[in-house]
Amino acid sequence: MLALIGFVGLCLLVGAADAAISSHAIRHWYLSLTPPPGTPPNWVFGPVWSTLYVLMGVSGWLTWRRCGASQPVRLWGWQLAANAVWTPFFFGLHNIALAMLDIVVLLVLLVLTIRSFARIQRAAALLLLPYLAWTIYAAYLNAGFWWLNGI
Repeated sequence: MLALIGFVGLCLLVGAADAAISSHAIRHWYLSLTPPPGTPPNWVFGPVWSTLYVLMGVSGWLTWRRCGASQPVRLWGWQLAANAVWTPFFFGLHNIALAMLDIVVLLVLLVLTIRSFARIQRAAALLLLPYLAWTIYAAYLNAGFWWLNGI
């Protein structure tokens, strides 16, 4: 049970750190950008990411329970790291192009993680599918901000 709290807690910590980094930029710089079609209201991001972080943590924990600190769990860690640096790139540095590169790397790592988790425990892989769907949507938004704002 303690490990489950650790996995979920780590994911939520990434979310909290990213929220702290982005809060000022969301109220100022972000509002000056032209958003792509389909951009949700800002209040949507917190609940969606909180839910996804819990699912990610449970997924990592389920896999870790089956195979310990194995290659699939290390992949999970790498995708979490790629997730964690997107916000500092986008909101901290205002570098939309670097954030786009990061989200492409994140998508590759996430697909590899899901494939490796599916071989170990199908439920762990399925828990990551909403995260994959949202990250594809986030990549669309990132690309749209990049295109529309020429940054």
